[in-house]
Amino acid sequence: MLEEVDYYPFYISMNIKRLEKSAALALKNLRLTKLQNGLPFMINSDLLPSNQCYLEYPDGSIALVFLNRKMNDFKTITEYSSEQADLIRKQFKLP
Repeated sequence: MLEEVDYYPFYISMNIKRLEKSAALALKNLRLTKLQNGLPFMINSDLLPSNQCYLEYPDGSIALVFLNRKMNDFKTITEYSSEQADLIRKQFKLP
């Protein structure tokens, strides 16, 4: 019985890692699908205020936007250069 108790935390840890890997793959596929369909992909960051996020567009550009939840709309705050967009993608480990 002691062996099962010792094994349990390892088993949970492995399942969490599997879930994280699965979630990362799902996000990667969602991003590619949205961009291929001509839609922007939202990149959220804990480093930004809760009403701001990045939008990555199919042409590769990235903008910092303000989300107006009442209007269900975005307002562009900053459009980044291609070099800055590459740095943002690198920060979030996006190809």
